[in-house]
Amino acid sequence: MALDPLHALRGANRAAALPAAAAATGTLLVAGATGALGQELLRRLAGSHRVAHARVLACEPIRDGLRGVETYLAPGLPIAQWPLASADSAVIAFDPPRLYHDRERALWVPQPSDLPELARWLRACGVRTLAIVQPHDQGKLPEALKRGLASLDEQAVVANGFDRVILVRSARKPLNARFANPAERLAAWMLSIVRFMVPSSEQPVRASKVAELVDLALRIAPPGVHVAAPELVWESAQGDMQAVVRRWLGLAG
Repeated sequence: MALDPLHALRGANRAAALPAAAAATGTLLVAGATGALGQELLRRLAGSHRVAHARVLACEPIRDGLRGVETYLAPGLPIAQWPLASADSAVIAFDPPRLYHDRERALWVPQPSDLPELARWLRACGVRTLAIVQPHDQGKLPEALKRGLASLDEQAVVANGFDRVILVRSARKPLNARFANPAERLAAWMLSIVRFMVPSSEQPVRASKVAELVDLALRIAPPGVHVAAPELVWESAQGDMQAVVRRWLGLAG
């Protein structure tokens, strides 16, 4: 019987994938697996098989729908009182859930004010590598803060003693504001011209590209604190992401 070439290719791919699957180690914990960004991060990081286990923080019991991913039920208590959950690396994404996605409503959504306490809890869980995706309004982050720690909360995160902290500042689209009266709408319309003055390098990047950058940084970033400015996030999405990220991280070409 003649061998189907398609079957042979599939067999070769399965064999080639075995070492990578065997090499998968550690546990990843994801806080904020909601919205387009959070879901893309979870799909890419958990689906890459580079980690042995992935846990997602949830506020309601849900059925795990992705292989290798389990939920960790966050109790209705202050974060400092949560039971510890063993993990080696963690990702925090600040992206509100989409209300038309029932599953996302069951996931725990971190607020910016939760960051210091959440980081302390993650460090107590054994996390050595922490990635934070911090969306911000395009064009509104002062130049001096784009490439460094932008707040006391971020400084408190770094002070916890993680081996690696990766901060990704990704520009987001302007939120749809609601106005109480015609005068507010008129003022907003007059000011809207400002959005056309935002440089292209600070425009929002697709969630899939942001997730790809985070995935790559988690794989190759050396120890230390690494902050990706909005311009770098945008540049990495335009072409050779690996070259851009390696230059950002100070790695030899």
